[in-house]
Amino acid sequence: MKYIDEFRNKNLIKKTVDEIIDIAPKDNIRIMEVCGTHTQNFCRFALGNLLPSSIRFIAGPGCPVCVSDQNYIDKAIALAKLKDTIILSFGDMLRVPGNASSLEKQRAQGRDVRILYSCWDAIKIAQANPKKKVIFLAVGFETTAPTIALTILAGKKENLQNLYFLSSLKLIPAAMRYLAEDKKLKLNAFLCPGHVSSVIGTKPYEFIPRSYKISCCVAGFEPLDILEGIYLVLRQIRLKKPAVVNQYTRAVTKDGNPKARKIISQVFKIEDACWRGLGKIPQSGLNLKEAFIKFNAEEAFKIKPVACDLRPLTRCRCGDILKGLISPQDCPLFARLCRPDTPVGPCMVSSEGACNAYYRYR
Repeated sequence: MKYIDEFRNKNLIKKTVDEIIDIAPKDNIRIMEVCGTHTQNFCRFALGNLLPSSIRFIAGPGCPVCVSDQNYIDKAIALAKLKDTIILSFGDMLRVPGNASSLEKQRAQGRDVRILYSCWDAIKIAQANPKKKVIFLAVGFETTAPTIALTILAGKKENLQNLYFLSSLKLIPAAMRYLAEDKKLKLNAFLCPGHVSSVIGTKPYEFIPRSYKISCCVAGFEPLDILEGIYLVLRQIRLKKPAVVNQYTRAVTKDGNPKARKIISQVFKIEDACWRGLGKIPQSGLNLKEAFIKFNAEEAFKIKPVACDLRPLTRCRCGDILKGLISPQDCPLFARLCRPDTPVGPCMVSSEGACNAYYRYR
């Protein structure tokens, strides 16, 4: 199958691994991947077994479900409890814990909480339930933002009066700046997210090598993609010339997708946002512009702004895992009380979560 078999070719993988071994320094190198799909496939294909021990691959905050603040979940639960409301969400969000409950538990108690597979279904559900308040949980990164923006534009065109959006949309480059500034992490390189980069391009990462001397590579998700991405950042480190390189040329360009970026800027404004485990990161979130204020659930339902909630869930170290400070195995709950069937923290809930990946494949 084209574009699958080629990127899982054993001979090419062996050749790339040999090249990595040839240039890998003896000193420890810390490479953070900022995408949950990278984390999943790194574990799924056991790529760590192929690499020299001096290379440490660190999971970062690349799971949009995982980084949604606990207070965001509590807001969604509070809205679910209101009379005549329908909460719409992508599936993973239902099991993510807030401070006292989850949307899954609320649905079990009779609240109308529904799973969507497409943003466009929100339009149909709002049209089919004119007497209900339909609230869509807008969660994701730059990859998800264009389709949610198009849904809001469609809602405005249809003049829907009962459709609302509770935004937890996040911007990856701002989080990468936060991580680059954290001296505890001692990062040498970033493996930048392929899906996000297909929208925003490679330009938004250029401040990282310029300001922080950290190498960057936008990489795809197949084994050969990831290994080649590692090789490319190691070569930068060896030459002491940090830069942004693009391994994922079949999907990513320097400018990304101008139409998608235009749609995002048409509907959303950039503002500070709360990230679970990381706290408030300046200019790292998206919320609706004034022209679309009637669709903003926080405004429509008079939800008061609250501070970021950094309190850890009971002994759960998800926040430290999202920061890259520890690995999932370092959490005292991992594979004991916290498993995919009984998750304690969001990193075990989502298929893009680091704990989920480490549990399933390691």
